[in-house]
Amino acid sequence: MIEQLMKYKQEANDHKMYGVVTALVTNNKDPDKKGRLKVKYLWRGGADTLESKWARMITPMAGNGRGIHFLPEVDDEVLVAFEHGDVNYPYIVGALWNGKDKVIEENADGKNNIKMIKSRSGHTITLDDTEGKEKVIIEDKSGKRNITFDVKKKEIDITNDEADGKIIIKAKGDVQVSSDKKIDIKAKSGITLKSDGDVSIEGKNVKLKSSMGLKLEAGSSLNAKSSAGMDLKAGSTLNVKASATGKVEALKLDLKSSAATEVSSGGITTVKGSMVKVN
Repeated sequence: MIEQLMKYKQEANDHKMYGVVTALVTNNKDPDKKGRLKVKYLWRGGADTLESKWARMITPMAGNGRGIHFLPEVDDEVLVAFEHGDVNYPYIVGALWNGKDKVIEENADGKNNIKMIKSRSGHTITLDDTEGKEKVIIEDKSGKRNITFDVKKKEIDITNDEADGKIIIKAKGDVQVSSDKKIDIKAKSGITLKSDGDVSIEGKNVKLKSSMGLKLEAGSSLNAKSSAGMDLKAGSTLNVKASATGKVEALKLDLKSSAATEVSSGGITTVKGSMVKVN
């Protein structure tokens, strides 16, 4: 091994290597945290176990704390060039698919519609240029959680197709949801609106409808007010109760019942009017 290493160094001093060569990545954990790689050269035959010096990786963008970070995995095939032909200064110019490492998109129809980024675990970003079906899809390895931008449907679809999955939106500031048309909120289990502050619901017409019970409850006062008419109807019993004083006021007040009507009090009951008629 020492003789091979000495021979390798001598060749490096005596000869220049112009052009590019193929190699396999042996190490991508740079001790200096500079994003460099080490490789072994496929063309060196018996010396292919010798590692190169740390090689910088070419990327479409690089700067101080910014850029595009995609490091090849260990055993990935890469293409290497040398600074001024000196093998002591290698550069990784790109990665290669081969007979062992298959492509992630075969382009079987030759239309080249799919552009894709796929990570080791299987997360994907897909750009689909299929005419009339254009999409952008961000998807995790399970295929059950994704964000899809559908050009034809004019939709942005956020999906979590897991029975115990969640979609969480958090903000320390305001969260605004607005639409020039309708907003639909549906749930099979329940919907909870909760705030430590005020809750306001406004609309041209506001309708509360329940197929079963409807309960209005307040920790203190409960006010119902209308600038026009107000109807309270019940298919059976209608109860209005107050644990303290109760007051009903109107310009004209009609109390009607098609069956029995009972007015009762644990104390004094007073009925006043300029004319009172009991019939």
